[in-house]
Amino acid sequence: MKHRITFLFLYFTISMSAQNLVLNPSFEDFYDCPKDISFFHTNVKYWTIPNNGTTDYFNSCSEKMGFKNFSGYQKPRTGKGYAGIYTYYKKNYREYVQGTLKQNLKRGETYRVTFYLSMADSSSYAIKEIGFMTTSKEYNSFHSKTNINARTIAERALNMKYHPIIKLQYLEDSKDWTKISFTYKAEGFEKYFSIGNFNSNAQTEKSKIPSKSGSLSYYYIDDVSIEPIEKGESESSNIPKNEDKSQEIEANKIYSFKNVLFNIDKAELLKPSITELDNLFEYLSKKTNLKIEIYGHTDNSGIEKRNRELSQQRAKAVADYLILQGLDKSKIQTFGYGSTKPISDNTTEKGRAENRRVEFKLIE
Repeated sequence: MKHRITFLFLYFTISMSAQNLVLNPSFEDFYDCPKDISFFHTNVKYWTIPNNGTTDYFNSCSEKMGFKNFSGYQKPRTGKGYAGIYTYYKKNYREYVQGTLKQNLKRGETYRVTFYLSMADSSSYAIKEIGFMTTSKEYNSFHSKTNINARTIAERALNMKYHPIIKLQYLEDSKDWTKISFTYKAEGFEKYFSIGNFNSNAQTEKSKIPSKSGSLSYYYIDDVSIEPIEKGESESSNIPKNEDKSQEIEANKIYSFKNVLFNIDKAELLKPSITELDNLFEYLSKKTNLKIEIYGHTDNSGIEKRNRELSQQRAKAVADYLILQGLDKSKIQTFGYGSTKPISDNTTEKGRAENRRVEFKLIE
């Protein structure tokens, strides 16, 4: 069994690296075993920082900066190393990781960006505000003395693109690794990228950890990948791909999402929702003449005022995701109908489940 597990891990690593354009994606290659904090940018091969922060590097070779460290305890998702960044701290202090790609991304091509986060035990806040920024140049502390916001540094450059990550949930898991994944359409200049919180403290959505004092948010990061999306990757979605003329989405016809899901009384998209929404965005990006309306619905459980509020919030969550992927916000409207438009019997669980839905309509 041990040999089989080793073989499978080796196969996975080779397969992943064959497509992954990120150099040293899991922070395994370094110059010196980390003996103290703050040496990520001079120690980890192909990685640096875009501002004057003090990003940390953790590896099992170190007693002080190993899996048990100043921020808590965490095993890497794979390998022996991972990085750590402050994503919320006093005076808007921020830390980032800045990676290097094997080659520039191809203009017009769509890529899958994926990485894993785990909240450190020391964190007093869980946040949603993690962003992704691409640049044509490598930025670091030699270019600027600020450690507040890497985005303000890069915005001075001609080639920079910022992509806020959709707020699926508060990133509050300190035991396991949370997968963050989204699509990115390249413009062709992208050679470097940065990950972290690009918002100010006032703009950052955060959730207090009841058992913790202080005012900080610290996350570990591991296994970063940027891979080209192969044709057919999203064929399992219920949204037809634009090239399939036999499955065109009819204008002015209402469709129900099949896999856009939420927890009870919540308006935060669950991970299974993403594939279907990605396919819808891809469809709309090629049908530039179309606008879209999003409709949220609930069953008749609870107070109707809350049902209307919740249905509107869920419709908006879908709209926000499409906008963050690049859809023009002027082309999208949201509506929350609560329980006023049932399509099934609210006296049965099956009927109530059918009534809890999000719909959309394309408008020419």
